[in-house]
Amino acid sequence: MQFEPVYENGQLFVPKIELTMTPNQAIGIITDLKRKQLLMNQLPDRSLYYLFRAGQNEYMHLKVEELITFLINVTERNERADRLLDYFALKEERKVKIKNLSPSKRMYVTLLRVFFAHQPTLVLEEPYFYLEERDRRHFKRILDDLSNEKQILILTSNLEDALISCDAIYRLNELGFHQLDIRDSDEDKQEVQEQDQANITLQKIYTKRNGKVILFNPPEIDYIESVDGSILVHVDGENYDCALTLTELEQRLANFGFFRCHRSYIVNLQKIREIITWTKNSYSLRLITGKDAVVPLSRSKLQELKALLNL
Repeated sequence: MQFEPVYENGQLFVPKIELTMTPNQAIGIITDLKRKQLLMNQLPDRSLYYLFRAGQNEYMHLKVEELITFLINVTERNERADRLLDYFALKEERKVKIKNLSPSKRMYVTLLRVFFAHQPTLVLEEPYFYLEERDRRHFKRILDDLSNEKQILILTSNLEDALISCDAIYRLNELGFHQLDIRDSDEDKQEVQEQDQANITLQKIYTKRNGKVILFNPPEIDYIESVDGSILVHVDGENYDCALTLTELEQRLANFGFFRCHRSYIVNLQKIREIITWTKNSYSLRLITGKDAVVPLSRSKLQELKALLNL
């Protein structure tokens, strides 16, 4: 899959992007609304790409069972409505009109059209954004099954939504296009230096943004992230560059309640609101920040975190 560069006011707004996509792998791109739309507009060939755009709503007057039957007929699939209603976990809602469903369930039913798509590549804009936890899990299961035979690209502004289904995640913003390191620490263990300065008292973290030096007290920091060789300190929904390595920051912040939750992330324990379990080997942390934030949690770190939080 290839995207051509887009310029705005003489400045590069979207770089040239080449993605190698294969079945059994879903790819996520985290970006803003305008860039999402520009990427989708470059995929006009409806024989190759099925495009699902955020907020898409149709057939509101049909009952759930009627919509499933209609989709079976129009796509000429050799399926039975009863079996699919069971597979989609919609037996209880089969006689309910789509317009009368809860907002989450209504969007979930709308998303099910991707199951009937004949195109080899599914491109989904914000598929999880409107879904409550139960519907998210159902749709994730369906996408996992579809990934056995189709290529899947998810465009979202939310890291959590990308983490749910994606095997590889990229960030597209004013800094360019780069891949995020979301591998579990068990896959590529790093040697961590001994904390010979365990009793160090650090008052400020030194960062830079737009050429300005900005100092933060440790409790102000939400989490710290390693992105494409750069270290970003996240504070109240904004991020700032830091010259220190993650290992150095981990050592310096140890006495301020920070935890290395992933090989590429350090999190402020006071900011954790929820531990999210997607599968038995897939976890993430939802944080209390200026903007809702989610970071990955390595499975090897789960028990250590629970011990720290007395869970």
